[in-house]
Amino acid sequence: MVAEARRALWLYRRLLGAQVRATLQYEADFWIMSLSAVLVQAVGVVFLWAIFQSIPEINGWQFWEVVLIYALVVVAEGLSVLVAQGAWTLAVTVNFGQLDAMLLRPYPPVLQVLSSAVGMNGLGNLVLGTGLLIAAVRHVDVSWNVGRVALGLLLVVAAAGVKIGLNLLTNCAAFWLRSPYSMFAFSMHSFGELARFPVTIYGLGVRITLTVVLPYAFMSFFPAAAVLAHGPARWLGLLTPVVAIYCLWIGTTVFRHGLSRYESSGH
Repeated sequence: MVAEARRALWLYRRLLGAQVRATLQYEADFWIMSLSAVLVQAVGVVFLWAIFQSIPEINGWQFWEVVLIYALVVVAEGLSVLVAQGAWTLAVTVNFGQLDAMLLRPYPPVLQVLSSAVGMNGLGNLVLGTGLLIAAVRHVDVSWNVGRVALGLLLVVAAAGVKIGLNLLTNCAAFWLRSPYSMFAFSMHSFGELARFPVTIYGLGVRITLTVVLPYAFMSFFPAAAVLAHGPARWLGLLTPVVAIYCLWIGTTVFRHGLSRYESSGH
């Protein structure tokens, strides 16, 4: 079992490496994607700054604490598109019959799908997100020690796992919705943008959806609460690694169920 897992990880890294080399053949595209990602996320930070010019806090959360929540989303998205951007190609892969070749290879199809693309815009997200994290932790009133730093790093990685699992789960709609476009997944991704702010500002229905149904809040709000020891939500934040495992499991489970419906291309 251990040997198989190591081989799977080695192959995954090799497949991602091939995608990175192919992408870097077009240097202009790489720089455009990276810079555009930075600009898009920077607009969101400016929006936060404009809001806090009028109000001192949002439901007990001050500016730099909300920046920390925002930064966690940016970093999680950056990691997810760098290592598992292939989830967003699933609609094309399914509807054009490209999954046929993957089913013939002695390697799990779900890993082939996830490693079939690399989003270089993730580098821009990582650069800006890391910068925002560093700036935020320097301004929040928290006593940093080795244990808290280690917890923060663990929760950042777990947040990326939550995002990857949810991306895979929502893109699996391609097995049921006959369209080469990931409209359902994109709609869910847009809904997940609400997790850039404290979920306590929303109504009960939205809070339940962001916490239980599609737990995007475990990408940002709950990990931030755990690191900052902010309110009762900090205890839920400690469950972020468990939620990440659950999201990855449910994503792969739905993917396997979708494979049973796969009929290749054509009529």
